[in-house]
Amino acid sequence: MSMIRSRLVLALLLMMSVVLSACSHQTETDATASASAVSNDGKDITLVIGAYSVAKDAVGEILPKFQAEWKAKTGQNVKFQESYEASGTQARAIAGGFEADVTLLSLEGDIDKLVKAGLVKDTWRDEPHKGMITRSIVVLGTREGNPLGIHNFNDLTKPGVKVLYPNPKTSGGAQWDINAIYGAGLKQSERDEGQKDPAVAKAFLQAVHQNVESLDKSGRASMAAFEYGVGDVIVTYENELLARMAQGAKYEVVIPDDTILIENPAAVVDKYVDEHGTRKVAEAFLAYLWTPEAQEIFAKHGFRPVNEQVMAKHVSEYPTPKGLFDINYLGGWSEVRKNLYSSRGIWYQVLAGI
Repeated sequence: MSMIRSRLVLALLLMMSVVLSACSHQTETDATASASAVSNDGKDITLVIGAYSVAKDAVGEILPKFQAEWKAKTGQNVKFQESYEASGTQARAIAGGFEADVTLLSLEGDIDKLVKAGLVKDTWRDEPHKGMITRSIVVLGTREGNPLGIHNFNDLTKPGVKVLYPNPKTSGGAQWDINAIYGAGLKQSERDEGQKDPAVAKAFLQAVHQNVESLDKSGRASMAAFEYGVGDVIVTYENELLARMAQGAKYEVVIPDDTILIENPAAVVDKYVDEHGTRKVAEAFLAYLWTPEAQEIFAKHGFRPVNEQVMAKHVSEYPTPKGLFDINYLGGWSEVRKNLYSSRGIWYQVLAGI
């Protein structure tokens, strides 16, 4: 009898534990939901930032500056949730349900994916500088002293030179790298033949790719591999190298005569800001990215400012290569996506060795 009574008491205690746990969970959930509602209606508001990995350090410095300015203007505390991924990966995450309020990506094509997904308005290029917040160029990074004597993209085709750039399937930075190499091949064909020759440019890209040591997920991952000692030369953003060198890394920056101008966009993710009630602060943050204060921070981290006045202060730091070209030299992004990165495009032919 005593044993039965003990079992009944134990069962009762277990039932009470389950009920209390459920009540506790429900209370916590309700409190969290309530806090979330207050955070976007009262004195606190949360802004979700989805950015490409290379922008992380600059954005990390810009956020508290905007936070202080917004607080001074409105009395409201803005908090940030941040995500940094390769540009293509970030765009797919947002399209797949990651509810970023503002996105900073490497390629305008990645913003266009969000337009196609119904998340961003197709008027995003109506913002200042056609929606671009930073510029850079594709450069070559070598070990200290440039021991292999690397001066241009042609040198990357030499036997034994180990080259790094990321995977253009996931990385916007990699697409800029491939565009630069392919465009340099077109430039060379123009000098040799008097006109652009895509076959020559493809062969040039193939010759460089034969020396590639690894294809990492993002520009930041590729840079990390280089820092760990992988490869002799990295093809990357100028700003990525300058930022690392400012932190004490011993590299050399080689600016090829023929290289591409990089332009990086940002946009408000319209669908999500309307759902979150964050449009006002999201639009203010986007606008802040073009202010002299934010542009100076981008410059500090090696980006070429889009603000003309800020760029004028830094012009001596950013030489213009004599053969610099932009995406329009390759026919614009629509043509580039079709010719280079489609399933039958030049890049995939290079990968397949055909």
